[in-house]
Amino acid sequence: MPIVKIYKKLSPFQRVIIALCLGIFTGIFVGEPAGQLEVIGNVYIRLLQMTVLPYVLVSIIGGLGRLDSNMASRIGMRAVKVILIMWLSVMATLLLLPLAYPNWQTAGFFSSSMVAEPSQFNFVELYIPSNIFASLSGTIVPAVVLFSLLMGVALIQVKNKETFLTLTTNIGDSLMKVASYVAKLAPLGIFAISASAAGTLAVEELGRLQVFLWVYIIAAALLALVFLPLLIHWATPFSYRQIMSTAGEAVITATATGTVLVVLPMIIERSKALLAEHNMQCEETDSTVDVLVPTAYSFPSTGTLLGLGFILFSAWYVGSPLAFNDYISFVVMGALTAFGSMAVAIPFLLDFFDLPADQFQLYLLGSVVTARFATGLAALHGFVVTLLVASAVIKKLRWHRLMQAIGVHLAVTFGVMVATGITLSSLIPYKYEGVKTFETMVPMKQPVKIERPSELTPLYEDEQKLPRLEVIMERKILRVGYYDASLPYVFRNNENRMVGFDVEMLNELAADLEITIALYNITDREDEAELLSNGSIDMSIGGHVITPMRALNVAFSDSYTYHTAGLLLSDSRRDEFSELSAMKEMPNLHLGVGSTKYYQDMVKEHFPNATLTEIGKDNVRGFLRGKYPEVDALVFSTEAASAWAMLYPNYSAIIPKGVSLRAPVGFVLPKGQLDYVQFINTWLKLKKENGFAQEVYNHWILGENPQAIQPRWSIMHDVLGWF
Repeated sequence: MPIVKIYKKLSPFQRVIIALCLGIFTGIFVGEPAGQLEVIGNVYIRLLQMTVLPYVLVSIIGGLGRLDSNMASRIGMRAVKVILIMWLSVMATLLLLPLAYPNWQTAGFFSSSMVAEPSQFNFVELYIPSNIFASLSGTIVPAVVLFSLLMGVALIQVKNKETFLTLTTNIGDSLMKVASYVAKLAPLGIFAISASAAGTLAVEELGRLQVFLWVYIIAAALLALVFLPLLIHWATPFSYRQIMSTAGEAVITATATGTVLVVLPMIIERSKALLAEHNMQCEETDSTVDVLVPTAYSFPSTGTLLGLGFILFSAWYVGSPLAFNDYISFVVMGALTAFGSMAVAIPFLLDFFDLPADQFQLYLLGSVVTARFATGLAALHGFVVTLLVASAVIKKLRWHRLMQAIGVHLAVTFGVMVATGITLSSLIPYKYEGVKTFETMVPMKQPVKIERPSELTPLYEDEQKLPRLEVIMERKILRVGYYDASLPYVFRNNENRMVGFDVEMLNELAADLEITIALYNITDREDEAELLSNGSIDMSIGGHVITPMRALNVAFSDSYTYHTAGLLLSDSRRDEFSELSAMKEMPNLHLGVGSTKYYQDMVKEHFPNATLTEIGKDNVRGFLRGKYPEVDALVFSTEAASAWAMLYPNYSAIIPKGVSLRAPVGFVLPKGQLDYVQFINTWLKLKKENGFAQEVYNHWILGENPQAIQPRWSIMHDVLGWF
């Protein structure tokens, strides 16, 4: 068939590019049904990951084991020193990449990840493999790398090791064969991944991915044109022009084929020729080139490390940038996990930093572009490392000039990233939609009739003597009081309808009892107990916390949700308040607190030296508008603070590390009406057991609203009118 012949004539790179384009077109044409192809993409990903760790194991052991003790002593320390300096330089470069990410306003609903226990950096579990097979099965890359390094070093001293080295070579070759078989599925895998992504990703998500691609390409250009050749030019006898012209063919070949493996012989040959040109060729430098090129291939290259920048992008993408104190973990974990494939390293790091696992799909979508740059950088990295170590072996490497070159590179990168951030902010259109998202929220179910009487009318004296539940059922109306500024429990949406968590719950209660709801705005909180007692209202809502002193005057239902203690504060100060211990050490700390004395006392206990200013629910908007400039942060419900932050995106809701307080929330009911209270508790238990309460929580607190999600635009549905 002509199509088969044409396909066979295409290079692997051309096939992948065509598959990418076809996948994107399929996703746009079909729309959301293309998401079902995700399973094929997942199969391809798992096949890619299958051979990575075994290959790392045998390649590092075999590469080091081939060295003899004399050669190792001459080359080892210098090679380690050069490689470590380069790794640290590249990782420092990555830490500058967030400077290029636009400072877009972002805010979102409360997330369960905010209260999840963060992964702890456990050096023993991550780096010391008590069972190498468990480390392999658990894809614990650092432990596998350490084991491989120790085995390779030990193998240097072993006699009669040729059989074992042959075995590692054969296993490595076999694994590469398997990888090559899987690589033939790349067009199918890339087609499935891109079709699924294009059919389900929102337009704004695709817009943000281009930020990653632009920053990656610019960073790759800086590393290829400034960092790597500048190290050679300043620290060795070789010139900038010589390294670029010598490495050019290998870099282009590696980029075109998608693998550095095919250009290893070329790197060895050209490196020796360049050494000979400068009268630096000798037995020591020849041995250095012969050993270091294939061995360094097993270690992370500049191109590999650059891919770790996706973790920083992913943290920015989801609106939770890594804090400054996370950078050390990122540098250490990133360098060690990079020994494996990015197909293993990226999911591992996403999990370690509590970032969404599905971000890996975005990485794979962009990797069709980034992988080629990474391969070209890896080839250039091979030349640079080899020539630097060879120069160091014969004492022609100027270490102080090497450090100067690194400093110049970092300074240039800093300036370029700042300029890139300004440019991307102006060129890529972005509009904050958080306010619209929140204000357009609608009830999950068709609401019952809701009345809005202007006056509060107490029950007659005879009615007050009757059980309240009996009165409610007889008049068919449930009178409910609420307070303003009770987001996200009771508030008006853009259609001036009363909505929210508590309103949704009451709507279900009224539907179950076949009654209507009358909502009254309570302006004075001191009147609440009296209004409940005389029957002006039957219930008070608004996310009320249960406290001992309030329970003396009113009855509370069983808790149906919780307030999670956190802070509402300016975006610019979120890093300052990221840990409880750091807050306690702050001089002149000034906190805003709610009007509940019970929780005020808790804040005083944790921060005895802090100045406290009472800011009730009614004054939250004033705080957000700058009415309390002396207040550093407002101690507040994180669920409610997240809602307010969506309306005021210059503010953030955070939970400092070390804070783990939850306050129970209940409906406020009249005191002495035991039958009524028991009925409400029974109803709440029923709704908890049948899952309705969780659905309401997901909708109003977590912002999950499947009904509001519009089907993805597609040619098939919206243009052709099919299905």
